[in-house]
Amino acid sequence: MHPILFQIGPFTVYSYGVMLGVAVLLCAWGFGKDAAKAGIPKDAAYDLLFWSVAGGIVGARIFYVILYWDHFAASPLEILMINRGGLAWQGGFLGGILAGTVWCKRRAYALRPMLDLVAPYIALGQAVGRLGCFFNGCCYGRPWVHGIFFPVHNARLYPTQLYEAAGLFCIFIILKMYASRPHSRGMVFVAYLWLAAIERFTVEFFRADHDQLWWGLSLFQYIALGIFCAGLIYGLFIHCQRRA
Repeated sequence: MHPILFQIGPFTVYSYGVMLGVAVLLCAWGFGKDAAKAGIPKDAAYDLLFWSVAGGIVGARIFYVILYWDHFAASPLEILMINRGGLAWQGGFLGGILAGTVWCKRRAYALRPMLDLVAPYIALGQAVGRLGCFFNGCCYGRPWVHGIFFPVHNARLYPTQLYEAAGLFCIFIILKMYASRPHSRGMVFVAYLWLAAIERFTVEFFRADHDQLWWGLSLFQYIALGIFCAGLIYGLFIHCQRRA
């Protein structure tokens, strides 16, 4: 793996930070094009993306720090070093959605259509971000004789980062196809909740960086189940409103 791309004197460029930047730029390009087709000015789309990404990064880092507080309590300055990795998708999702919702309310944009527009790019951004995890060596899998050798762990492991990247990219494609067809407002976002939860629940069986809790499931699998159920409830709410 290559956690560090290169160094120029005291300045270090980390692969995780680079992939995070690539994810933001790629999603900004795609989301800007889709927003323009929907009649949303590009400056408004980029403004929404900026605040959503900012809220997502803050939320992801806070959740990660909470999960691994024992480590960060001993080295508080590392809390700010997100370029080295250490973002939890669940916290980022909540932080990004919260920031985006506040933005939509203040700018008087309907929330559901905006969620549908952004949902595919949440998956795409996650997919690119997982490549950063692969280069960084974090979010690693269980030992496997046929796996990829990770020097940082000195072992052959399931490349769970690549599994997630591939799964999330497929989710991006599925959501784009679904969004191009007639659907109730908000259902593209609901589909993202379902698919992302299933993807994470499944890949978690191959990961080795989380402890199992009850019935052989990890904390993140229980969170995935909660997200899936939240999607079911929101989808039912949309369906009931459409029939009313």
